[in-house]
Amino acid sequence: MEDVLDVYKRPYDPKFPKVCLDETNRQLIAETRKTIRAQPGQPKRKDYEYHRNGVVNLFMMFEPLKARRHVKVTDQRTRKDFAECIRDLVDVHYPDAEKIVLVLDNLNTHSTGSLYEAFEPAEARRLADKLEIHYTPKHGSWLNMAEIEIGVLSRQCLSDYIPMKGQMISEVGVWEQKRNQADATVDWQFTTADARVKLKRLYPVL
Repeated sequence: MEDVLDVYKRPYDPKFPKVCLDETNRQLIAETRKTIRAQPGQPKRKDYEYHRNGVVNLFMMFEPLKARRHVKVTDQRTRKDFAECIRDLVDVHYPDAEKIVLVLDNLNTHSTGSLYEAFEPAEARRLADKLEIHYTPKHGSWLNMAEIEIGVLSRQCLSDYIPMKGQMISEVGVWEQKRNQADATVDWQFTTADARVKLKRLYPVL
């Protein structure tokens, strides 16, 4: 826990961007009857029946000090999907970084081992060498600011039915662009000093 909190205290350095990465899944849902839009004196009416169109995974890559986020929508959440997300992070979003300081939870796919399962050893090593990984503790995924961004995404963009992957990509892309343009970020206040007081019970007793 203190390791992650100390990472959050580091000053901004474009050569060592701090990126929080997390993921969630969303069911693709189609309406069986058209929703009736809200009108004066009448709330929106949506039928409780719906049609399931499968599930997609959303990777949230969030750099709080630059107020930038990127969301990658995939069909699954396999090791290969995670590895492709990391390659995008390294080659597309931060090609000039010397090393990406990455905050992750302990999901079984969130490891450099996934890179070796997806790519040839030389490529996997190249990508792994670009990462400085810091894991949140078990039951401490709330320390990952990407989880907060996923909550915002869910409330602002994913509350209505989205039936197809293409529409999911489009709507999430619009949300991402607007939030980036607004320079919206997370005002993180919890520090190591706070943890030692408020979470004292979690520390070993000597």
